[in-house]
Amino acid sequence: MGLTSNKVLCVAVAFAVLLFIGTVWLWPRLARRNWRAVGGRVGLMLGTQVALFASVGLAANQAFGFYASWADLFGQEKDQGVVVNHTALGGSGGPLEVLNTAGVRGAGDSAPEVGGEIQKVDIVGRTTHIATPAYVYLPPEYFQARYRARTFPATVVLTGYPGTAEALVSKLHYPRTAQELAKDGRMQPMILVMLRPTVAPPRDTECVDVPGGPQTETFFAKDLPDALVAHYRMGRKPGSWGIIGDSTGGYCALKLAMHHPRSYAAAAGLSPYYKAPVDPTTGDLFRGNKALRNRADLWWCLNHLRAPDTSLLVTSSRIGESNYKATLKFIGRVQATKLTRISSIILESGGHNFNTWRREIPATLQWISGRLSDR
Repeated sequence: MGLTSNKVLCVAVAFAVLLFIGTVWLWPRLARRNWRAVGGRVGLMLGTQVALFASVGLAANQAFGFYASWADLFGQEKDQGVVVNHTALGGSGGPLEVLNTAGVRGAGDSAPEVGGEIQKVDIVGRTTHIATPAYVYLPPEYFQARYRARTFPATVVLTGYPGTAEALVSKLHYPRTAQELAKDGRMQPMILVMLRPTVAPPRDTECVDVPGGPQTETFFAKDLPDALVAHYRMGRKPGSWGIIGDSTGGYCALKLAMHHPRSYAAAAGLSPYYKAPVDPTTGDLFRGNKALRNRADLWWCLNHLRAPDTSLLVTSSRIGESNYKATLKFIGRVQATKLTRISSIILESGGHNFNTWRREIPATLQWISGRLSDR
């Protein structure tokens, strides 16, 4: 049974309940002062607490998508994402392979021309050789005969770290929200490409081209758009692409649009931060390269580089988000550039979690849709 399985959660909860009942039932028998009774009491209390914490942890992981598997949880997932096989250069499958398809939950009809379609794909970067899974949402119009010659704007959607791409579909409801907004005429039909920025698990590369390591920034700026445009009817011009992310994904989204405005015409960071951290999850990202470290610092970019011709959206909460003051400061810095355009969503309260981001996603999709063209 997988880490995110409902069966695992049910078993953990049932075990915790049984241990609690057993503790209450057996406690009078363990009231003596000999070592066996004391050991029994300690064992029951410890077992009950471990079972309780395990249940809470499993429930939180299901809600927020921190870890995708047991291997991911225990750091046993060592694949650096550089496998090149059936989708390798020159292979018949190209850099993108569709693994399976599914309808959009809640769309009300299984036909893709009515409810849209979600495709699970594998993508291999032609230049970076980074391989990663993703989910691609195709709107109903993509399958309709009257739009068969039309290209569609596209938006890349990134999770936080560690995150799971599936959570963007099942927890944050990006496809369903996009389908409903387009149906109501509040945004144009748009393709969504949903994946996590952790393309070299378990390492958090912060979307940096790591010296001697994964070239993550190049993958998102060049390889990913190239692979998708070659497979889908997506706009090819710079104004056709946007990028959205939460937390780590939000930092990545802002950085990619600022560094590569010809790749991403607009970017939205939901609860982002503005400088790449260096910690045990990232390892040594810069290998002593000061220029690379500066480039990963959005504050330094605003102060020392030419302002990019792109549109940015940042979100925060007055109560519940630690980035609130930094976000206000970032808005002011961008406004001072005169060229880069900045918008914001500031909630009265809301933590760093899925519930907060679900409240921001509809407005974010509408905002980014209004800044992309379909050519």
